[in-house]
Amino acid sequence: MSSSEQKSKTNQEKAMEAMEQIAKEASKKSAEELVFTYKGVLYPSAICSQETFQALECFEAREEDLLAVTYPKCGTNWIVQILHEMVYPMQNDHPTLHQAMIEFGKPEKVQKLKDRPSPRVLSSHLYYDDIPKSILEKKVKILVIFRNPKDTAVSYFHFYNSNPVLPTYSSWDLFFKDYMSGKVCCGSYFDHALAWNKHIDEENVLIITFEEMKEDLPIQLKKISKFFGISLTEDQILLIENRTTFTSMKAKSKETHGKFGDAFFRKGDVGDWSSLFNEAQSQEMDAKFEQCLAGTKLGEKLNYNKYCTF
Repeated sequence: MSSSEQKSKTNQEKAMEAMEQIAKEASKKSAEELVFTYKGVLYPSAICSQETFQALECFEAREEDLLAVTYPKCGTNWIVQILHEMVYPMQNDHPTLHQAMIEFGKPEKVQKLKDRPSPRVLSSHLYYDDIPKSILEKKVKILVIFRNPKDTAVSYFHFYNSNPVLPTYSSWDLFFKDYMSGKVCCGSYFDHALAWNKHIDEENVLIITFEEMKEDLPIQLKKISKFFGISLTEDQILLIENRTTFTSMKAKSKETHGKFGDAFFRKGDVGDWSSLFNEAQSQEMDAKFEQCLAGTKLGEKLNYNKYCTF
């Protein structure tokens, strides 16, 4: 094993140990203690803090940074891994969300981000208006991934019940109610979507969907690499595709995410929403989509009628 591989393994082991310690501490907390509110949005207290959000206000962006933004369960791990494969092809480590998410971790993480060499792969679940000001001022390129709201809801429900840093729900019905009212971590899917839809035509913003990636990953990989100005050969695209399929990432999940692998990589399917939605819930979601996103560019891109009807 080379020295770089040994270092990579050590870093990975440290990340796993940190995640396990966070989970252990979270297991001692009540459901109410596991979340807190910042600027009207819920966040998991085990991995986020008001102090970290305040520290991010002084975050110094660089024009060469790459930022991926998602609402939870819209392909976050997927896109972070893809960007790492594109930007750091010779590295053997596997990024964890705790490392990549700018709002996750302790306040001193902001200083550690400052020390990281360029180009930096960053990610976030933040609303547009909560993105650190310097990122917007320097017009950092932002890749935003959205997934249809029904599959997102079902995936998020399972994630809540398998992730020790989040409260558990005794039923899908209770979760659905909170999801629809935005009383889940990272807030309302629809508010998130509306905020980003306002910026869909900006040159430094690219919005693609989880479903587009599932349907033809090579085409989306080429679109992503072109957007970020990363030159890749056909062979490199093929290699990245093979390394970032859901099957491939799930197979490595014990290595990359330890005992939390199954929580982060459950199914990755399109259409799984029909396993939990009843007719009334489906109609409620249909009405919400019609009210919020019908007629918008993002709404059209989500192809709701194709992916969200029985």
